[in-house]
Amino acid sequence: MLVHEAAFTIEVGESGYLIGFTEHDDYPAQMPYGWRCGPADPASAVVLTTTDTGPLHLTIQIHDTPPALETGNGWEPAEEMSLLAHNPQLRLETLEPGDILNAWPQEEPPLQMPPTDAHASVRMRLHCHADDPEPGIGDHGERHLIQLWRAPHTPPLHPDISDADRQARADYAADRARAVDDYTTTYTHTYGEEQG
Repeated sequence: MLVHEAAFTIEVGESGYLIGFTEHDDYPAQMPYGWRCGPADPASAVVLTTTDTGPLHLTIQIHDTPPALETGNGWEPAEEMSLLAHNPQLRLETLEPGDILNAWPQEEPPLQMPPTDAHASVRMRLHCHADDPEPGIGDHGERHLIQLWRAPHTPPLHPDISDADRQARADYAADRARAVDDYTTTYTHTYGEEQG
C-alpha cells in the first residue's frame, strides 16, 4: 500500500542523479552504462537519464508492501535493486559537471522510510519514460517513477548489456582510478650580473 508520495521536477546535470540513504561528495566509482540505474554505494543508486542538462519529472513513492509493476504510460522495462537504509531519510543529488548538488526541493517535505526491526534493506524499483528517447540537451519529456519498500536484500533486476556498454563501464572506471595529474611546474630563475 502507498504510504507517502512526492512529485516534482528537477533539473538534471549531464550525468543523471543519485538517490538513496547517504550523502555523496564525489562521483561514484562506476557508472551503470547499459542500465538506467546501478549502485553508487551500498546505500544509494546512480540513475542515468536520457536528458543531458534539462528538466525531469520525478515521482517517488514509499510503500509498506511491494507495489504492482506499472505497465501503462509507455514505461521502459522496470529495473530493481536493493539498498541499505540504516538512515531512513531519502536523499536526492544531481551529478553536475565536477560537482554533486542536493536536489531535494526546499518546499517538499523530506521522505523517510517507515521504521522496522525486520530489515535495514530497501528495495528500489525504477520506471522511466522519455517522449524523445534520443539523448541530448533540453526537455525530452522525461519522467521517472521510483518505488521504495522495505524488503530483504535480493539480487538486482536489469537488462543484459552490450559489449559497448561493458567497454564504456571499463573506460569510466579506469578514468576514475587514474591519479590526478600534477599540474605544478617548477621554474628556475637566474639573475643576471649586477650592473655598476
